[in-house]
Amino acid sequence: MTQAQTNTLAIAQAAFEKLTHGLATGEWEAFLDMLTEDFTFWFPVGKFNGLNEGKDRAREFFQYVSEAYSEGLSITSLDRITSNETTVVFEFRDEGPMWGKPYKNRVAISFDVRGDKICAYREYLGSDGKSN
Repeated sequence: MTQAQTNTLAIAQAAFEKLTHGLATGEWEAFLDMLTEDFTFWFPVGKFNGLNEGKDRAREFFQYVSEAYSEGLSITSLDRITSNETTVVFEFRDEGPMWGKPYKNRVAISFDVRGDKICAYREYLGSDGKSN
């Protein structure tokens, strides 16, 4: 692993820990502090479907996530981490009440790293077949 890959992985892992904390508690500032001002994110469904731009839009999105999972969302397993010099992908499972109803999911997210910040986020999700 090159030094660039090692640095990218370390930054992304720190961001993932802060993301996990935000999902569980609704406290997002530590995660948001890791984002570049020109941060972009792509989400596959709902009112944030598609490409979204800017840290303010990210703040809106993560506030919405906290509303959907008002009791918190827990990561139940981290299945795989894949990385290169600029991007790290985390594959995991999560669960918790969404809008008050049981929810379980299988998720893959990717972080693009620039310097010591996250400049982009992409999320892909699909049922693990256990939500019903």
